[in-house]
Order: sequence, then C-alpha cells, then structure tokens
Amino acid sequence: MVSCVVETAGVKVDLKVKYLVILTVAVAALALLNASSQAAKPAAYIETVKTANDTEISFRMVPIPGGTFTMGSPDSEPNHQADEEPQHEVRLDPFYMCWTETTIELFMAYYQETVSAKRDFIETQEAKKDAEQADGIDAISGPTPVYGDLSMGYGPRHPAIGMTWHNANNFCLWLSKKTGKKYRLPTEAEWEYACRAGTSSVFGSTDDPEEMKDYAWYEVTADSETSEVGKKKRNAFGLYDMSGNVREWVSDFYSPTAYKDTAQKSPAVNPKGPKTGELHVARGGDYSCSLGELRCAARHLEQKWWRMGDPQIPKSIWWLPEMDIIGFRVARSVEAED
Repeated sequence: MVSCVVETAGVKVDLKVKYLVILTVAVAALALLNASSQAAKPAAYIETVKTANDTEISFRMVPIPGGTFTMGSPDSEPNHQADEEPQHEVRLDPFYMCWTETTIELFMAYYQETVSAKRDFIETQEAKKDAEQADGIDAISGPTPVYGDLSMGYGPRHPAIGMTWHNANNFCLWLSKKTGKKYRLPTEAEWEYACRAGTSSVFGSTDDPEEMKDYAWYEVTADSETSEVGKKKRNAFGLYDMSGNVREWVSDFYSPTAYKDTAQKSPAVNPKGPKTGELHVARGGDYSCSLGELRCAARHLEQKWWRMGDPQIPKSIWWLPEMDIIGFRVARSVEAED
C-alpha cells in the first residue's frame, strides 16, 4: 500500500493509516455480524423428561434447516405411485425433529401417567374438564388400557408401536405439557424433506439399493421384527431410521389427490395437507417392507386390517393391537427463544 500524505486546511492526514483503520473496522463489523448469524441458528439439544417415578429419559432434537425442495416422485421412478404426483415445489421454515423414533421407554412413561380405566373414562374427562375450568390447568386426557402388552415383548429402546394417530398426537400434547415446549407430529412435507436431507436421491441417503442395507431395517436386513433405534447410519441431517423399522405417523390427513391441490401454489409454503379427512398418512416403511416402499416419496396410510387385533366394538381410538409396524417421531417448530 502506498502511503500518501495530504494537507487539508493546514492538517496533515496519512491516507494509509486512514484506510487501515477503515478496513479494520469493516472486518470487525463483518466478523461480529457473522458471529451473530451463527448464534441465531437453532442448535441441537437434549430434551430430558422426568417421569412420575423420578426416572429421567432423554432424547436428542436435531435442527432441520429451512429450504425448498421438490416433493413427490416422477413417473419414471421405479415403484412410483399415482398419489405421489404431481411433483411440486415446497418451501419450509426451519424446524426440529427427533433423531430417532419415539421409544417404548418414553411412550410407556406417557401411558403410565395418563392411562384411564375405560369404565371411569367419562368421569375422568369430566373431572379434568372441571379442573381446567377451575384453575387453568391444561389437562391431558389419557388412553384407555391397552389390549395386551404395550411393548409386544420388545425392549425399551425399540420404537413405540401399536398406537393410533390419535394416541400419537395425544403423546405430543403430554410431552409439550411436561417440557414447556410445543411438540407435535411432523407434517408430511417436513417428513419427506427431512428424509431427503438436501438430496434428490430416491432413498435420501443413497440411490444404491446395496447401500440401503447400512441405513434401514427392512425385509432384507431385519429379522421379521423391529430393532432398537439408532443402530443404522444417520442421514445427512443426522436422523436415524427414516427408512424402515416402523412406519411413522405424520400430522396430515390422507388424500390421493392432495398434491394436486398443493401444486396450485408454487412454491407451497409450509403445507399441512387436507383440512379434513378420515385417515392419516404414515411415512417411511417398516421392517417388513420392500425396498420400493422405503423411497422418500412413498406414502402409506392406515389400513382396515391394522385394527383386526382389536376385539372392541366400536374399535378403540387409541390402539392398534399387535401392529408392531407403526410408530412415530416428534417434531417442533423453531420458536423465537431458540
């Protein structure tokens, strides 16, 4: 740098020094701005729930960056289904997702704290309603006793199984009340975005069927049963078991033509699916599924045979007895405090 001294109104100014000062201030300001930006990004965190018997159960929530992606699949994709079209652009805000499926251990804590005997169910609801009106407590109604063994013989680190969508959603209400954070089921769009993890790969983690053995429990890798969560490789967003092990409930109602409505907006911003419906969507495939059912775009919905193990009339709104193929994982929106 050439030093140049000029005299203005009798005052000598060294331009080299002046430019160095300006440059130093600019660099410092840029560093401060970058640090503030980094600090503002949501970070992964460990959530810990204290149960009624003073046991602590922890799980990790992973930040999923916001962005735009193409949802659905083209006709040319092997195993493509009609309800996966048309492909359409979706833009999502950042959100959090649990890095594993909800475990039996945690779901059991919810069940033990909220279960209501069927004969006392009406009275329990009335009591909770009265309590809520009296002192503002946000009481959480609980499921009726499960028919059979809630764990179905699996260990505490296996995915929770056999709950209806209603029960999974109710778990999120309980978890929110326990932690003070607003937990929920992910939307169908959030789930597919998280599964794709910034890629356009058919399976998210890879396009290679052979490599999928490292990421998923399915008909080739599973021993006709679920496996403990978190034993396979994570995807690029840090999520385990997005493909296989158990299907996962999402918040959306199912409609075979849902994408036609969503595609009318380009991009669709934070879509939540049809406003009404009879059945809900499940994603990800399970341990008994073929590779084609593990595609990021593959959509599943509750089938009538899922309730065949329920002897009650009418069928329970809480349980899908003997159905060890369905579970869920929790999500939450990024709040200002995050």
